[in-house]
Amino acid sequence: MAHEHAMIEPFVETQKREGVISYGLSSYGYDARVADEFKIFTNVDSAVVDPKAFNTDSFVDRQGETCVIPPNSFALARTVEYFRIPRDVLVICLGKSTYARCGIIVNVTPLEPEWEGQVTIEISNTTPLPARIYANEGICQFLFIQGNEPCETSYADKHGKYMRQRGVALPRLG
Repeated sequence: MAHEHAMIEPFVETQKREGVISYGLSSYGYDARVADEFKIFTNVDSAVVDPKAFNTDSFVDRQGETCVIPPNSFALARTVEYFRIPRDVLVICLGKSTYARCGIIVNVTPLEPEWEGQVTIEISNTTPLPARIYANEGICQFLFIQGNEPCETSYADKHGKYMRQRGVALPRLG
């Protein structure tokens, strides 16, 4: 399906593992890479995180081969890959065990049928120590669930606010 629907670009047909946190096609899913753009949350300006009135003073932008997330802190990033989800598919994402075993938790909300874009990734460092994230290496695994028939109302039908996003998408109201 990945080829037939151009679901993932760029698409890596085999799992890459040598010297990196694995990425690419896996048994029943796809291990996506984190890009080199990060938004690290900080308390420098004592900003309040409010999803209805998001203040960009609450984070700092960083770009590079690695990103260090401070202890008990949080960062936003995005996938290298651009996804196009078919109308009869729902996608669930889980963090990679290599990061999870280091206290780094990855969250991505489900990719709904007919959503497309680069995926914004939420990365939490739950440890009392700084945590390093490696750009252009695996960060999470997407699992694809195909329904028996296309959904009644897709993300595209709803004109979803995060449709065709590129880069790290910040929270916004409809």
